[in-house]
Amino acid sequence: MRAGSAFLAGVGSAAIVAIGWQAGVGTLTSSLPQSQAAASGATAGASSSTSSNSATTDTSSQAATTAPVASGPADGTYDGSVVNTRFGTVQVQAVISGGKITDVIAVKLTDADRKSIQISQQVAPMVRSEVLTAQSAKVANISGGTYTTQAYLQSLQSALDAAGFTG
Repeated sequence: MRAGSAFLAGVGSAAIVAIGWQAGVGTLTSSLPQSQAAASGATAGASSSTSSNSATTDTSSQAATTAPVASGPADGTYDGSVVNTRFGTVQVQAVISGGKITDVIAVKLTDADRKSIQISQQVAPMVRSEVLTAQSAKVANISGGTYTTQAYLQSLQSALDAAGFTG
């Protein structure tokens, strides 16, 4: 009887976390400005990641000098690739603002069975936090959520590549 109660309490806690997490993602997505939400993946990355050099001419000596123009990833939301795992697919979006990763949105997480859903819902917020702190997809694996973590980071890296983010 005691073990059953503990199990139900754990399932209830996981359900509350999952509902809160889903509500937070929906609120965050709806609060993004339209220009950020409209930017997407390779289209935004391809058009904004090109850099240009400006040539200025010194009229007194007629010598041309080239000064590189600083450029970084364009602000926007970039779609990561869909990554298949044995427990389902994973896809994330990276939100870039001011040259930094300001958010990572889990579009799709593993969902092959209840266990994989539970693991994904626990692991995804932890990976997101690590990524935002590190400002990179090169973070440590989350123990107990290896497949979710690796697929999450692989999808994120493709989104960062599309954005031209090198941080």
